[in-house]
Amino acid sequence: MPFLTENQEQIEATGALVLASGEVYFGRGNGATGTAIAEVCFNTAITGYQEILTDPSYASQMVVFTFPHIGNVGANDQDQEESSVNAEKAARGAIFRGTITPPSNWRAVDHFDAWLTKKGIVGLSGVDTRSITRLIREKGMVNGIIAHISPDETVSIADLKAELAGFAGMEGADLAKVVGPDAEYAHAEQNWKWDSGFTALESGDFHVVVLDFGVKKNILRNLSEVGARCTVLPGNATAEDVLALKPDGVVLSNGPGDPAATGVYAVPEIQKLIASDLPILGICLGHQMLALALGAKTMKMAQGHHGANHPVKDLSTGKVEIVSMNHGFTVDPATLPEGVEQSHVSLFDGTNSGLRVADKPIISVQHHPEASPGPQDSFYLFRRFADLMSSHGAKETA
Repeated sequence: MPFLTENQEQIEATGALVLASGEVYFGRGNGATGTAIAEVCFNTAITGYQEILTDPSYASQMVVFTFPHIGNVGANDQDQEESSVNAEKAARGAIFRGTITPPSNWRAVDHFDAWLTKKGIVGLSGVDTRSITRLIREKGMVNGIIAHISPDETVSIADLKAELAGFAGMEGADLAKVVGPDAEYAHAEQNWKWDSGFTALESGDFHVVVLDFGVKKNILRNLSEVGARCTVLPGNATAEDVLALKPDGVVLSNGPGDPAATGVYAVPEIQKLIASDLPILGICLGHQMLALALGAKTMKMAQGHHGANHPVKDLSTGKVEIVSMNHGFTVDPATLPEGVEQSHVSLFDGTNSGLRVADKPIISVQHHPEASPGPQDSFYLFRRFADLMSSHGAKETA
């Protein structure tokens, strides 16, 4: 009888989730044993659980999967999105409705439960994920502590609540410095293809510097797909560091945490890059910090956007695309200064999903154009960025 409630009742379970709002869910522990504290969010994707849990943007969060059946694809060494050793500090917990199923996929090399253990992710299954999702939908994202204990261990719910009380939450948290790289590195790997897997870009048309706030591998791969050799720098690199590499363009990557906190050191450098007139592409956290650098403001969302089925409208073409999203903060469109326009909007709630700057080769999106997991409707944005670099190069040589 491993869990002891505050009423001294013993609950026979190997896993539990305790929320700061008071709710307690008991189930089966999966993955790593121990406890993990994080903000709890839900993700509506029905595929790609391995990519989701290795997305550095999920640092200090645990993911409730709304799709009830998890595990049939298994796990492998290729479908992981972290791009540096530090980025392995991604999602802290994973919560499922059904028991993790055995793998049934030709690319699987591991049972998903065993993979969770290797990655140090605490899992919980057999709980009412619909109830947790509704709670988040109605009250907003909530902090929680997840526990996976051995059958002969006894843990007090009161002790878990006391441990959770010390978690400061996401607002004001600079998590990019936690998951970002310690040093510069190069990347020239292209997207996975059916007949050849991942292949290297042999010669590129562009040289792009990526400021890594927690970049996903598939962002780098999609840049290679449009002919860009990538030099990746830590997110705290200076504008002088970037410009010394003489790039054709700069990418401000995705990442976790509060953009205002990371922006304390990143925004002044981004402003210098804006003044350089180099083409810039911002993605997710990079989009938010670009907005801050341009004079706009960001704000915390109640539920956030986490899933692979979000409709977004490209205002320049009128096209509606289905995209992947993973963010808990958003740009306030009412604060956009003159010359900065919305380029994309979410059709779920009307929130901002993209920016463009008049008379400058600068674009950014809140969603994840690299998908992984998710639909590939937004791959064109990498080509749009490549076109900006081509046009800018033509102007420079004119």
